[in-house]
Formats: sequence, C-alpha cells, structure tokens
Amino acid sequence: MTKEILSSENIVLNASFSSKEDAIRSTGQILVDKGYVTPDYIEKMLEREELTSTYMGNFVAIPHGTEDAKKDVVASGLSIIQVPGGVDFGNGNIVKVLIGIAGKDGEHLDILSQIAIVCSEEENIEKIVGATSAEQILGLFDEVN
Repeated sequence: MTKEILSSENIVLNASFSSKEDAIRSTGQILVDKGYVTPDYIEKMLEREELTSTYMGNFVAIPHGTEDAKKDVVASGLSIIQVPGGVDFGNGNIVKVLIGIAGKDGEHLDILSQIAIVCSEEENIEKIVGATSAEQILGLFDEVN
C-alpha cells in the first residue's frame, strides 16, 4: 500500500514565522515527521531556496529539495502550512501558503501540476488562507484528482 501524498495530518493552520528559513524548516519537518523524507532533506530545501526563491506568486511558495536531494526522499508527499499573517520571502514577496513537496521517482512533476492547477485560481488561495480546518484545504486538492 502506498503512503497517502496528502492527509489532514500534513496540514498546519494559523502558523506564523519570523523568517523564511523558519517557514521552510517547518514545512520540511512535517515531511520528515510523516516519513516522506530523511532529515537531510530540510537542508536541501534551504539550499534550493538559496539558488532560486521557491516563491511562485499569488502568496504561494513551494519549498522543495535540490536535484541531489532525491536520495533523501522515501515516499512522495506534501505538507501545507497556512500563514495568514504572511512571511517575507524577500523582494517584497509575502507568502501565506507554503506547500512542501517531496517527489519519489519522478512523481514530483505530477504533484507539481496538481498544485499548479489549484494555485492558479486566486480564489483557491483565498480559500486556503481563510480555511478553518485541514479538511477544507484537502477538499480543494481532492477536486483536482
């Protein structure tokens, strides 16, 4: 049986962070805690952020590991953190939704396309930012599958 890519346990509501690094670490820690990645993956997420910001626009960032972090991925998974107050990702970019991603064996492209479908709709981002339960957020992503 394959591990679920996203469950309500992978979603954190009403988080607040003082820095982009803290936000990325927390996003990665969920992936570690749920068994999707090894702890080394978090460092690769921070490395990746140094190369190019994972800010995607529309208040969304998708932190993920570098190309060589693939060995640290145990199973494909997502983590979602809602940050209603926003966290500064630099250059005036404020992030209110963090989506941590770990893709196994090329699955990350499928996962990214599903995230892109959900996040391309501004109203979906507003729903994620305003969600009062993990189930509300799960529902948005379930519609894509």
